[in-house]
Amino acid sequence: MARTKRFNPDRDINVWTGPYRPYDLAKEIIVTFLAVAVIAVVLAVVFGSPDEKSVTVKSWSTADQVDFATTAITELDGTSATAQYGPPYNDVKDVSQMIGPFSIESALGVHIPVNPAQDFVLGPLSTVTGNPKLSKALAEYKAATPEQQQAWSAAYEEAVKTATVTAGTLVVPPGDYGPVGTLIGNLTQLATSGGLDASLINHAGFYSTDYTKSLLFVADGGYFSSLGDANHLSGEQWGMMNETGSYPGQPWLWLYTVWYQIPPFNGDNTFGANADALVWILMMVITAGFLLVPFIPGVRSIPRWSRVYKVIWRDYYRSQR
Repeated sequence: MARTKRFNPDRDINVWTGPYRPYDLAKEIIVTFLAVAVIAVVLAVVFGSPDEKSVTVKSWSTADQVDFATTAITELDGTSATAQYGPPYNDVKDVSQMIGPFSIESALGVHIPVNPAQDFVLGPLSTVTGNPKLSKALAEYKAATPEQQQAWSAAYEEAVKTATVTAGTLVVPPGDYGPVGTLIGNLTQLATSGGLDASLINHAGFYSTDYTKSLLFVADGGYFSSLGDANHLSGEQWGMMNETGSYPGQPWLWLYTVWYQIPPFNGDNTFGANADALVWILMMVITAGFLLVPFIPGVRSIPRWSRVYKVIWRDYYRSQR
């Protein structure tokens, strides 16, 4: 006598004995795609893009020259966030996020080299022609010792705190900052003219679409972060799940963002300093758990125990009654 397999309700399913209906999946996909495309085009023509205009170095320096100059001096003296970031931009020790004893950034190394002083300030200014005063200031700054350069930068950084803008020109109180005032003043003029945006684009490839340096420079300033706060886009405002003009944003992203709002990830401790790496690992574990639901005994039986399928297929069960 043939031995039949014992039915395991936690693993096996009953053979479907209900009715079948023809279903053309390809036809539905095509019709849906065309309908959404037409709606999207019509809405775009009628309402335009809902997004805010891009923030550029020109728009930033025009709107807030003092903040631009304040940021530029930190790029020059190496105290900006980008200058102290570490891999993949520069080789700064002990700043990478750690996963135990391992650092992903350090392992990958510096593969997008950025030198803020040279790339954001000295390099672009060197491309300006027909300005003897600027050329002299560049030569004087480059010939000075690192100690002298730091002394000039520190003096200018203190003076620029009380700077003003008169008739569209940055006015910094006089001080013992040598050629630095000329450098930052000319950089501000270059930025407001739009020339600095072009200078910061990476022209290594055929298409000039690498805005890494521009984005880093803008992100170092206070103007960009103030716009983010105004639009509920900062980390404390669950910014990862928000869009400009759409607060509180996409609720389906809360599972990732919530970890940044609770201890220990939001504290000034080891967990907070390595929050990005730790949250990523946590989300990978949770994602793996979701993917493996069909293979986890007990968990995979929750739909059957909860009888949620009765609610989903209520029309069918109602017709059977």
